[in-house]
Amino acid sequence: MNMIEKKSDRLGEHYYLIDHPTGLRIYVYPKQGYHSTYAIFGTKYGSVNTTFQLEGEQQPITVPDGIAHYLEHKLFESEDGDAFTRYAKTGASANAFTSFDTTCYLFSCTEKVEESLEILLDFVQSPYFTPETVQKEQGIIGQEIRMYDDDPNWKVMFNLLGALYHNHPVKIDIAGTVESIAEIKAETLYTCYNSFYNLHNMALCVAGNIEPEQVVRLADRILKPSKEQKVDTLFPEEPDTVVKQRVEQRFPIAVPMFQLGFKEHAGTKRATAQQLALTDIVLEALASKSSPLYRELMDAQLINASSFGYEYFEGPGYASIIFSGESRDPDKAAQLIRDAAVRLRKEGIDQPTFERARRAVYGRNLSALNNAETIGNAIISLSFADRELFEYVDCIAQATLEQVNKRLSQQLDGDKSALSVVLPIDKQ
Repeated sequence: MNMIEKKSDRLGEHYYLIDHPTGLRIYVYPKQGYHSTYAIFGTKYGSVNTTFQLEGEQQPITVPDGIAHYLEHKLFESEDGDAFTRYAKTGASANAFTSFDTTCYLFSCTEKVEESLEILLDFVQSPYFTPETVQKEQGIIGQEIRMYDDDPNWKVMFNLLGALYHNHPVKIDIAGTVESIAEIKAETLYTCYNSFYNLHNMALCVAGNIEPEQVVRLADRILKPSKEQKVDTLFPEEPDTVVKQRVEQRFPIAVPMFQLGFKEHAGTKRATAQQLALTDIVLEALASKSSPLYRELMDAQLINASSFGYEYFEGPGYASIIFSGESRDPDKAAQLIRDAAVRLRKEGIDQPTFERARRAVYGRNLSALNNAETIGNAIISLSFADRELFEYVDCIAQATLEQVNKRLSQQLDGDKSALSVVLPIDKQ
């Protein structure tokens, strides 16, 4: 077993990376003086992994949309009960989530840390699916899907992804459809579990009031050795163009909502830590609360401070910059954002704006290291994208104006943008 201490002299922080003999990557981030502990156990498997090929097999496997999310639900169950009942005895607060490219199981607690960690490592490695339990879950998840269909925040996002992406499965709802989940069988769940829930494809991070020796001791006892199973997800070819420039839907809401996306070319490799850092600085310069664009939108009463936001949305085979918010005139708000992006690309970011943006992004990431949950989620997310936490922070600190403007020239192309709008039903 190999344990490496990752240190940042810049931040005065450290954590441990353990390559466990079972193939699992384990990260332990001790925080002295913390009373709570956060653990997250994830696999590099999400809603976009619907067509994949196992090493040594001739034919790819295609599974129903929504099966990664379905599997997340079912994994909490066992022949003897469910994991939440076990967690109730330790006092831990547990949850799980499925994203486009990951599935993660997590808990936070202030006591009985090792007992809670034992539960996490045990149930994630103990799948139990029967035709009866699978069929029962279809009704539960079907209700969840219908709930999402009635959620304007959810629909404005997936309407945008449908406008941006022609073929990539990122445009498909994470939960699937009522029709697609009806096709899910116990055998299919086992196929997906055995393909992606291999410890070589997974990672564990524990942050807070914990030491690496505690985690290693539990891992040695509970983790089940697994033979590495290489699996490649197959994605359809995706053009760089958008499907349509505008899409709208009406909901019983009081204020219109929008999401504006700028699509980028995304190859087989994820963005590097440096590219991620540079994009964060670009977005800070363009649209943060201290930017001219933000003041212009606020002065025109086109956004409100509580809803407006932006993100770099990227994963295997997809990448976009997305702005979102509520607006009494979403088309005008979107046009102002597009215009500001055009100006910034043409003129470039100046030195004072760059320095302000870089310091703001660096400070925000430094503050995030005071929260065990944020640390755990960031380490897992970065790990699955072959990035590292301290490397990312160093890239922010070391960024130059020339690098940021070069990155800007590769992003925010208005010709590859799309707008999704949700309007009130009675708005004419």
